[in-house]
Amino acid sequence: MSVLAAILLASTSLHITVWPNGPGHPGVKTYTLRCSPAGGTLPRATTACARLARLAHPFAATPKDTACTQIYGGPQQALVTGRFRGR
Repeated sequence: MSVLAAILLASTSLHITVWPNGPGHPGVKTYTLRCSPAGGTLPRATTACARLARLAHPFAATPKDTACTQIYGGPQQALVTGRFRGR
């Protein structure tokens, strides 16, 4: 990993809320994720940070003319807030 990538990853601190059965249904889960060093309550934080480091724009919106079954394929929803690469 380059020095710049390490610095940017270090400024990653996320709060993740997951509704496995959709909002309004029981089973909501919340996690935190920090990178460099990897930590937080998200299982396999080191793996998650490594994967985020490899992606150019992991939180980019899906283009409007693209169909994606992961968006329309079920009730699952997640909300990710916080700082990613210093933003």
